[in-house]
Amino acid sequence: MAMDWTRIDWPALERLRTAFLAGTAGAGDYWRSESDLASYDATSAQRIGWKWDYVLAELARRGWSPLRGELLDWGCGSGVAGRAFLDHFGTKCVTALRLWDRSSLAMSFAAQRAREKYPRLAVSTGLVERPATLLISHVLTELTPEQMLALADFAAQATTTIWVEPGSYDASMTLIAVRERLRDRLHVVAPCTHQERCGILAPENERHWCHHFAPSPPEVFTDGDWARFAKLVSVDLRSLPLSFLALDQRPVPPLPAGATRVIGHPRVYKPHALLLGCDAAGVHERRLVKRSSPDAFKRLRQGECDPLQVWRCDGEEIVEAKPLA
Repeated sequence: MAMDWTRIDWPALERLRTAFLAGTAGAGDYWRSESDLASYDATSAQRIGWKWDYVLAELARRGWSPLRGELLDWGCGSGVAGRAFLDHFGTKCVTALRLWDRSSLAMSFAAQRAREKYPRLAVSTGLVERPATLLISHVLTELTPEQMLALADFAAQATTTIWVEPGSYDASMTLIAVRERLRDRLHVVAPCTHQERCGILAPENERHWCHHFAPSPPEVFTDGDWARFAKLVSVDLRSLPLSFLALDQRPVPPLPAGATRVIGHPRVYKPHALLLGCDAAGVHERRLVKRSSPDAFKRLRQGECDPLQVWRCDGEEIVEAKPLA
């Protein structure tokens, strides 16, 4: 449902943003009214939805598809994660949408929005023990360490868990901890291209973290309302950093030899570029030289970096780089 920007509750957005940044959002329910949720859903939640679009597109590109069954949006807020999933994969792969949040107001709002958009889909609130697909979105800053571990163990009961968080160092390292806790029980679908121990945990990679960047729709850059929103909450509309994790009880679709996940942004210099890549051998920064890979280097100079690539390397130099088919 399109939002009338004249009805945005700007003071409510500022209050919510302050609580999220201060780390106090986990202390209690911060939704005070349906207006809070509608204003958030039209603005901040849209940015989260663009992150979900990025993650779901990558899963489909890897050959992953959901198991038909119940979809649970845990900590649903305004329900943007569940709607993004249904928009991407369709309602035929879902027997029912379940929405859960500590806020009954949020669950009611998310359910209403879902019923309006997918009138033929069964939508309800509350938990289900073993969902086919579990979605978790932007909850880590509101959980205690004990709650986080309990949620990780709950995730192990789902066939698939897709977990999206901000692209901060702390969020990334927490998701890595979840990955390591569960990888003996579940298959790692993404962002990794392998099932081995996370290469970020190697001592030499202490300064790195597993983060990525989703694109914003081009129209937001010419929209005055989005410009006002960006100024109010002090965000860069060009940058959507995220960390994510996808786990599955089913085997992972195979990837070709040399499949590499690029982490963060490449560092491009005049004669070469440095890319941080993750594969089964670990996380390593490798060099792509302009004279030996002019086409790939040109794309990097233009700001184009496919996050999923197949590399052929000679030591620390990338001899050939091409997008994962």
